Amino acid sequence: MTALGLSPPVTLVNVPNAITAVRTAISVALAVAALTHRSVHLLVAAYLIYWIGDILDGAAARALGQETRTGAVFDIVADRACTSACAAALVVLRPDTALPVAVFLVQFMVIDQLLSLMFLRWPLLSPNYFASVDRRIYLWNWSPPAKALNTAAVVILAIVAPTAVAVTFALAVAAVKVVSLVCAAKLPAGLPHSRP
Repeated sequence: MTALGLSPPVTLVNVPNAITAVRTAISVALAVAALTHRSVHLLVAAYLIYWIGDILDGAAARALGQETRTGAVFDIVADRACTSACAAALVVLRPDTALPVAVFLVQFMVIDQLLSLMFLRWPLLSPNYFASVDRRIYLWNWSPPAKALNTAAVVILAIVAPTAVAVTFALAVAAVKVVSLVCAAKLPAGLPHSRP
């Protein structure tokens, strides 16, 4: 805080934020192209740019010591932009994925976004540090295996598994997110204190 009680300026221009911006622009552009040209190859490229870019921006932030709360929020919002564009193209290309993708979108765009932004209640740089507040919630949602299961697994199952299996898995992920959100909301705000 400054002498006037104002927050210092926010650092927006850094390497991880640049990676987030570029991967989002390219992924969304490829997803829209996949949608308009009915191209599976462009959709695969859009998903790959999104997922690889999402890994790279976080790795760059940690490696360069450029992690910021603003960057974490930017990453969370950018993930939703990429996901919504890719999901729209997926449903157009594979209409049989509509139901599991719809369940996934409600979970990811609303419930998971609110849960992911919960880190702002504590002095954490991002959800990646939520283990210092509650280890179980972290493991269920932001550990590397949880991230893979919560996003990529739902999309892959929507494509390769029977609809009932994909919907069941998407609903299970949604249930974990709702339970996590309720548990996180009940935690006292303030300084982190690790819970079992």
